[in-house]
Amino acid sequence: MKYPTKASIEGLKQKISFPALDVHSQDWEYEVADASRLNEFLNFYFKPDFLSKVERFTLMIVILESFNDALTNQHQNENDWANIQSALLKESDLHTETIEKFASRNEEDLEMCFAITSRIRILFPEEKSKTGGQGSREIPDDKRITD
Repeated sequence: MKYPTKASIEGLKQKISFPALDVHSQDWEYEVADASRLNEFLNFYFKPDFLSKVERFTLMIVILESFNDALTNQHQNENDWANIQSALLKESDLHTETIEKFASRNEEDLEMCFAITSRIRILFPEEKSKTGGQGSREIPDDKRITD
């Protein structure tokens, strides 16, 4: 999966009370990101059988952008990051394109990247498409970020 679908956006709007798509919306999943709702988004993500696969894909983009905003404003919660790491590692194949987008591997200067880029690169040091996508795995101790 590369992009959120209209169906996944509609499903999330109904289940999580997101704002409606505007006729001028191009990147709804970034527009609705909200660091103050990050814990709520994570609870929905981990709620068993609540979201479809495509809804989880779309919601993860919202979650990563929300955490990125929290980092930018220095209001991040490391428990949220631990939950994000867990989700990304468990379903890394589902989130390959999203992981690579936030890893910004074509940019060496981290100042030009997302605030979350260094964390994504630590969690996934190599491009997922080159590692065969490893499926699900645990967080190795040397990859955990605990500030």
